[in-house]
Amino acid sequence: MAVNTLTLAAVTLLYLAAIITLGWLGYRHTKEHEDYLVAGRRIHPAILALSYGATFISTSAIVGFGGVAAQLGMGLIWLTVLNIGVGIFLAFVIFGKKTREIGQRLHAVTFPDLLGKCYASKFMRYAAGLVIVVAMPLYTAAILIGGARFIETTLAIPYDSALLGFAAIVALYVVLGGLIAVMYTDAMQGAIMLVGMTILLVLTYVHLGGVMEAHAALDGLTSMVPEAMAAAGHTGWTSMPVLGSPIWLTLVTTIVLGVGIGVLAQPQLVVRFMTVKDSRAIHRAIFIGGPFILMMTGVAFTVGALTNVYFVQNTGSIALEVAGGNVDAIIPAYINASMPDIFIIVFMLALLAAAMSTLSSLIHTMGTALGHDIWRSIRGNVPSLRASQTGCVLMIVASVGLAYLMPVSIIARATAMFMGLCAAAFLPAYAAALYARTPSRNAAIASLVAGTIAWFMWTAFVHKAESSVLGVSQAIFGVPALLSSFWQAVDPLIIALPLSTVVLLVGTALDRTGAETGETTGDGEAGEALR
Repeated sequence: MAVNTLTLAAVTLLYLAAIITLGWLGYRHTKEHEDYLVAGRRIHPAILALSYGATFISTSAIVGFGGVAAQLGMGLIWLTVLNIGVGIFLAFVIFGKKTREIGQRLHAVTFPDLLGKCYASKFMRYAAGLVIVVAMPLYTAAILIGGARFIETTLAIPYDSALLGFAAIVALYVVLGGLIAVMYTDAMQGAIMLVGMTILLVLTYVHLGGVMEAHAALDGLTSMVPEAMAAAGHTGWTSMPVLGSPIWLTLVTTIVLGVGIGVLAQPQLVVRFMTVKDSRAIHRAIFIGGPFILMMTGVAFTVGALTNVYFVQNTGSIALEVAGGNVDAIIPAYINASMPDIFIIVFMLALLAAAMSTLSSLIHTMGTALGHDIWRSIRGNVPSLRASQTGCVLMIVASVGLAYLMPVSIIARATAMFMGLCAAAFLPAYAAALYARTPSRNAAIASLVAGTIAWFMWTAFVHKAESSVLGVSQAIFGVPALLSSFWQAVDPLIIALPLSTVVLLVGTALDRTGAETGETTGDGEAGEALR
């Protein structure tokens, strides 16, 4: 790496000092369990917007999905459209306002707690907490790997030391400072990310001769699409793949829909709506969150695709070939090859900020699910604050252990997988909890169970990207994936989310029919009373 290591190390240390200071401030303001779990319900709209955006946008968007854009092209911009339309506007206005209102009325402090109280169901609370505790470490481990590899490469620190040190620093301020510390640090990290991505976009267009020239050059590279990718539906970096082709299915069902819809039911994002005191704060946050997400994802996907122009002009090869087939290596390779030393420091700091902001939120969400929603609900006599802090420690240990077992180039895949699972398991029940007059407990339970099982079954036996790695289908049926090649490219979300929605609707209709005939169990009345 060309940049001066000592300079980068000094800047990184200053950054870490600022993070620790904000974490200490969060610790000072954390007096009771509501402070730890929902930041005392007094967070400023700007902090909400930046924390939400920084949590949402991790190294998966900047490095992982940026690399995917270099591979598949500008079609990923549709994900930016969904990120803003669904992940910001719909999430804040339709889901956020009701979440804050009901969460405050029921004194809910976590996502599983919200579902459990809306449905007057301990099972809903335990089940939602269990999904988080089991599935979120996969996503967390991927973020840990990305951050540790960055530290290893840029600061010349052994990988093991980087991984353990990275985890320890984040765990320290999360365990002690709770969500106040997480959101304070997220806001600072979001500001760093915004500066880094703005400079990246400007310098990229300067390198390539201007906006029009850069995109015209990218359009002219269609003939350089590798034969195997062209056969799979790739039509160039400025157009969508062939409709229904394997690449189209991956782009649309896994990346665009999986992440674009999955964001609505992300527990670590939902809880942020419960940290502000009124709906006006949520409205104000939209005007910061929207432009932030536009810059984060739009720049990553645009620059990712344009790296092909830079590498062809300077090496004669497309970005994927320069990176040796490793999608996650494309953006770092482009930065190191094209940018001035001072920007390499800024960008690497932005990557570290992106990883830390997401990681801290995941640790907090996993820890509160294990400690507050599961352990404390079972034991009863354990103080909420201590249970949540213990849960955070246990989950970061589990995530670090898992990070040693997982491959490196999985950041984008892990993100899409976790968001897809959350949508399939939680979204129908979550929406019904917010807007149904008498939400059906039985229907919600059936929906959560059906969505979760369907997602895992499709992942293990049909969706080849995962089933071939897991090896369950191979061990039982002797093939890496079942069904035809078309279905093997369809993301689990496309199957599991409609199924969980249908189960919820049918279950609700059956409950209403039972109520009309006098056979109801009274679940609807319990839910209405709580609401």
